[in-house]
Amino acid sequence: MRTISIPKSGTGHSAPITHVAFSPDGSRLATSSYDGTVIVWNTADPAHPTETATLRHRRLVNSSAWNPADPTLLATASADKTVGIWRVPQDGPATLVNVLARHTDDINSVAWLPDGERLICVSEDGRATLWSVLDGTFLTEVGSHEAHCMMVSVSAEGLAATVGEDGLVAVSDPAAAPGSGSGSGATRKRHYDSSIEGCAWSRAGDLLAVARDDGRVDLLTRELEHVLTVEVSSSAARAVDWAEDDSAFVVGAYDGSLHWFDRSGERRHTVADLRVWPRSVAAAQGLVAAGSFRNAPHLYDMATAAELSGPDRATHGPNALAARGDELLIGGDSGTVFAVRIENGVQSRATPIELTDGPILSLTTDGDTIYAGTYSGHVIRYDGTRTSSECLGAPIPSLTLDGGRLIAGTYNGEFLVVDPATLRLEERIEAHGGSVKSLAPIPGGGFLSAATDRTIEAGTAHGRTRLWEHGNLVNAVSGLHGPDGSVVASASRDHTVKVGRVTRTEDGGWSTGAPQTLLGSDESVKCVSLLGDTAAPTVLAGSYDFNLYCWQVDWADSAGTLASGRVLAGFAQGLSCMFQLADGRVAVAGWDGRIVFVAVDEYGAHIQHTLHIDDIAQSADRKQVAA
Repeated sequence: MRTISIPKSGTGHSAPITHVAFSPDGSRLATSSYDGTVIVWNTADPAHPTETATLRHRRLVNSSAWNPADPTLLATASADKTVGIWRVPQDGPATLVNVLARHTDDINSVAWLPDGERLICVSEDGRATLWSVLDGTFLTEVGSHEAHCMMVSVSAEGLAATVGEDGLVAVSDPAAAPGSGSGSGATRKRHYDSSIEGCAWSRAGDLLAVARDDGRVDLLTRELEHVLTVEVSSSAARAVDWAEDDSAFVVGAYDGSLHWFDRSGERRHTVADLRVWPRSVAAAQGLVAAGSFRNAPHLYDMATAAELSGPDRATHGPNALAARGDELLIGGDSGTVFAVRIENGVQSRATPIELTDGPILSLTTDGDTIYAGTYSGHVIRYDGTRTSSECLGAPIPSLTLDGGRLIAGTYNGEFLVVDPATLRLEERIEAHGGSVKSLAPIPGGGFLSAATDRTIEAGTAHGRTRLWEHGNLVNAVSGLHGPDGSVVASASRDHTVKVGRVTRTEDGGWSTGAPQTLLGSDESVKCVSLLGDTAAPTVLAGSYDFNLYCWQVDWADSAGTLASGRVLAGFAQGLSCMFQLADGRVAVAGWDGRIVFVAVDEYGAHIQHTLHIDDIAQSADRKQVAA
């Protein structure tokens, strides 16, 4: 397993901040990041936080937690499937004390028990496990979910709450769990129709705040009895934490806003800032911290919601690619689209188009017009003038055009039909049972879709055919079209790519045979594309294991196709997106900022040339900024 190696430029992180965690006295803040690091900040002067330590993992870091009994111990949870236990003194270097390494999937969240000796870890495969930290002993499993377990919170009296994408809220007493040496205790459960991604016990431990994907926060008792529902946002509520005296709580929502409420549910403040990543919020000693899509956390005054400090530098991790004429369009975390013209393998011009302050998740074009889908749930139109839709209620990871209408795929599993001229929402369609991660147009009408409900479909917004299903969520879908039909490829978190031939039926539906399964990746496959022709296509796929893979498809010999896989290139971070260019090449981008151009000839697929987003950003003429 290679280590993330993103060059550090200035202070802070080189990629978005996934999690924030205050030390109990509020004097230090740990920030976790996609760049594979945890930075510890001295926040004694919240207007000027300073870095005091940097801790490294081999993959992105999802969360951290300070020990309640020993304020020098910090646990960090990573997608490298380990938890690091660090001693981080106020003065002097940080040291690694132990590594908890028997986890079976990416670890999303960790929480200490009040004794400071045991730790609960929850992971993508739904498991919640209990560990004796200093000797590294696995004690027992304290719970499980049917989908990704997203968060764990432990109360002052030691009750553990876990929440997940299956809508389950579970509360148990780890001291009474089988294998803990204290007998067996019952787990209390409450089910919701919507995914639950965040939870937090009040400081007194009498109330559990639960952040729901339908934009609400519920306050529940220890027995999970309902006390209060707070309407937070039209977008999903993602994270929540309590003030030190339990008089108020703060919620981060997918619309890029932070929301303050008192204990009775009355709204106190709202702060809208698209730079904020509301995946995590933390409160301590009169301060609130929030994650960011940029290099440093946001710090606020708990009582007034006034911002005390924030990031000073954007990160440009690419999330989406498209083309406008002979320009490659690159959209990323900074909210800027870079329009890059490539001539003879050399970047001849790069024009920045400033569309928003928050991340761009998806791009598509119609002639010279650019459409962007954002994390804040807006669709932005740019044709020399910038126009934005109203907030559509959820992040928009996918866009395509079909039949003169713009189709937006959302985190909520919907297709949104949008008028491309006015950006007026015309229709909401319940399409998939999970986030619509990818859309791809089909010549002659219709489009492909891939979603976290594990399925790939083809058709129009109202009439669709399921092509096949993966063993885990699907990140991307791509099509290659010819006179004898189409080839479709899909990339999944189950570590596989599937590729199959599909044809349009007389009734307007689609038919397909059994797809071939392509192996090679050691981790989730994030993006996929196709090169060549439908008779013998070449499949490209990019993975969270940092590799760009290539397979040569032989429809008559699936075993031969399986054996054809090879690594075409290695990146310094996971690969994020691909785009088929009009000249038959494929542009491939990684979160390390590399962009490579892949072509295929009689000798197979090969890389023609490489760019880097930091070089593009530095060379771009900042005077050509869109209004």
